[in-house]
Amino acid sequence: MTERSIQLSVLDLVPVFNQADATIALGQAVELAQTAERLGYSRYWVAEHHDMPGLACTSTEVLLSHIGARTQRIRIGSGALLLPHYKPLKVAESFHMLASLYPGRVDLGLGRAPGGAGEVSLALSGNFLENVGKMPELLDGVSKLLQGKYKYDERPIAARPTPPVPPDLWLLGTNKKSAAYAAEFGTGYVFGQFMSEVHGEEVLEAYRAAFIPSAHSTVSRAIVAVGVVCAETEEEARRLAASGTTLFRQDDATAENGVSNRKLLVGTPQSLKSKLEQLSLSYGVQEFIIVTMIPDYGKRLRSYELLAEACLF
Repeated sequence: MTERSIQLSVLDLVPVFNQADATIALGQAVELAQTAERLGYSRYWVAEHHDMPGLACTSTEVLLSHIGARTQRIRIGSGALLLPHYKPLKVAESFHMLASLYPGRVDLGLGRAPGGAGEVSLALSGNFLENVGKMPELLDGVSKLLQGKYKYDERPIAARPTPPVPPDLWLLGTNKKSAAYAAEFGTGYVFGQFMSEVHGEEVLEAYRAAFIPSAHSTVSRAIVAVGVVCAETEEEARRLAASGTTLFRQDDATAENGVSNRKLLVGTPQSLKSKLEQLSLSYGVQEFIIVTMIPDYGKRLRSYELLAEACLF
């Protein structure tokens, strides 16, 4: 098989492992971002979750500001900021501020999941089901604010400060519904294979077929998010994967459907390079955003290092 050029990025859930506290976890987030930049990863994105003891990723824009100040070149962004919880103007203002601080480096990735339990969603933003039903309206608002075309009661409203380069807009999801939104609004699309039970090929095909060029992107652009555990031997990789969180662990009972065994890729650097090249051809993408949840900060970092040495050097 002809080798395919692969780009790698990082998706960090900022896990709080073992006896660590949030301060340690956030320090590890900085170290991961700096390491990813040194190794040639394209982006460092952080997820958004609420009231989860094992994750320290609530205020995405605050953490990104901290990360941006401690890195030089790598793109920084949300993966994803959960739009149903927020007003479009606040989202646009926050990411315009980031894009003004770190010009040409900021991605705004939006999602529509609750990011926590029902009670947490109610405490955060009220009726989540009602809010998620407004997703087209919310996306339209963010889209127009980033373009400087937003009006409220016929009065032009600007999301200030105005950055020299606007944030790059992406939509994240796990099914054709999210792909349809990305296509309608002409944004980039990130398919979350690591948490989806459907075939990514079908979702990405639907996105590309329906894509409408926009001010955000004249062509469709896709990234696939996958779980990865990389180690120097297959045995060590399997051991580390078995010790990790069940969030991404393979389920042998459902692996036959060809989906679950794509949620988490486990192996040596060379075997994972081959798997990613095969997925690159299947999905028609060149960039993968990597989620690694080994409950050991040093070994998690080493997994990213080994993968980069095989795929990026």
